[in-house]
Amino acid sequence: MSQLLPHDHITPFKNSEKTKKEQVAYMFDKLAGKYDVMNRFLSARTDIGWRKKAIRLLKKDRPRRILDVATGTADMAILACRMLDSCSITGIDISEGMLELGRKKIEKEGLGEYIHLQSGDSETINFAENTFDAVMVAFGVRNFENLENGLTEMWRVLKPGGRLIVLEFSKPRRKVVKSLYNLYMGMVAPQVARWFKQNKEAYQYLNESANAFPDRQLFTDILKKAGYSETEYTPLSLGICCIYSGRKPL
Repeated sequence: MSQLLPHDHITPFKNSEKTKKEQVAYMFDKLAGKYDVMNRFLSARTDIGWRKKAIRLLKKDRPRRILDVATGTADMAILACRMLDSCSITGIDISEGMLELGRKKIEKEGLGEYIHLQSGDSETINFAENTFDAVMVAFGVRNFENLENGLTEMWRVLKPGGRLIVLEFSKPRRKVVKSLYNLYMGMVAPQVARWFKQNKEAYQYLNESANAFPDRQLFTDILKKAGYSETEYTPLSLGICCIYSGRKPL
C-alpha cells in the first residue's frame, strides 16, 4: 500500500471510529438529496464552466470508453456525453444515494444507452487493466482514503496513451483572493449549509480537506510517482480550482 499523505487522514466526522471511506460514503448518502442545489448555489454555477473546460481537454483524443471516478450524481458524465461524440461512460461511486440520483438524471436526459453507473471504489476498480481510453474525476480525489492508491489504480485501467483528467479545489496564491476564499469556505459556506438544513460538518470537511490537499506542482509530482507522463495543471477562477492532466505512457 502507498504511504498515506496528510490530507488522507482528514475525515468528515472527528469522533467516528469508521474508516474515511465509510464516513465519506455515509456523508454523501445524507447529502445526496440537496447536493446538486448546494453545488450550484455555493459556486454560483461556476462549477459547470470548470467541468466543461476539463472535458474539452479530452476532445482531441476522441475517447470511446471513459471511466468517471467518484461520479456522484453524474454531472461530469452527463456533460461529457453531450460534449464528446460517440462515447460510452461508466461512472463509479461509493455512495449509493448519489448513484440513485445520478441514474434518475441520466434517465431524464435520455442517456441511459451511453452512461452506466455502478457502485465502485477508486482504490479497487473492478475492471481489467488497459480498459479505458480516458479517466476523469471531478472533486473526488481529495475524498480518497489513500490518494496514491487511487491514482495508481486509475493508471492501471487506462489504456496506454490514455489520459487522466482531474478537477479539484486548490488554494489561491494571491493574498487578497486567498483571504476572501478562506473567509468564504471557513464561515460562509457552513452557514449557508445550515440554512439548507444540511450537515455543517460536511462543509467543514470540504474546507479542511481542500486546504490540506497537495495542489498544483505537488499533485503533479504525485501523478508522476504513480506513473503518469505529460503531467500539467491549469488554475481556474483566480486559483480556487485546478484542472490536472496526465497520460499513461505508450
